[in-house]
Amino acid sequence: MKFFIDTANLEEIKEAHALGVLDGVTTNPSLMAKVGVKGTKAVNAHYKAICEITDGDVSAEVLSTNYEDMIKEGEILAAIDPKIVVKVPMIEDGVKAIKYFSSKGIDTNCTLIFSAGQALLAAKAGATYVSPFIGRLDDVSTDGLQLVEDIVDIFENYGFGTQVLAASVRHPMHILDCAKLGADVATCPLSAIKALLNHPLTDKGLAQFVADAKKMEE
Repeated sequence: MKFFIDTANLEEIKEAHALGVLDGVTTNPSLMAKVGVKGTKAVNAHYKAICEITDGDVSAEVLSTNYEDMIKEGEILAAIDPKIVVKVPMIEDGVKAIKYFSSKGIDTNCTLIFSAGQALLAAKAGATYVSPFIGRLDDVSTDGLQLVEDIVDIFENYGFGTQVLAASVRHPMHILDCAKLGADVATCPLSAIKALLNHPLTDKGLAQFVADAKKMEE
């Protein structure tokens, strides 16, 4: 399973890259605003800066909700760097835009997926990734992980090349459960990735090894 980091914070991206496990980055307008990046020129420059850190795909989201403007925005974003994946919302015009981008060889990430039917439509249109939002489904008492499982099963049934990118991942158990279900990618905050490092028995064992090593020096 690939690990993407869900942030626009360059320092966090650098830290994940230095850890040696970073496969890509996802962003959205909210994450850009969180780091104080405003205006089209600044946002596009920020995407370029992200692409210079990671070797993997970088999802860059269109802001428009109509077909013509999504195409214009998406082509501008795709021209920033070959690593850019155009992030398109799951709406009717978004599906049409995915079909267009697919025909032009531009990778896409269909975002705001909350049902298997939506994922199926996006895959049929040629999406590179679909992003089911598991944490947001959990927030409304719906099983987000069941959605991931359903999408994985459907894609396997028909041999779709579209990758399942689990989004709105909140904690390390989400990551592990997505891995068990066969998600191709999990995009998550740095804190969730780093939480996978931790186990009290590892800390205890290391402390014992260090203590024993010091005794050998005496």
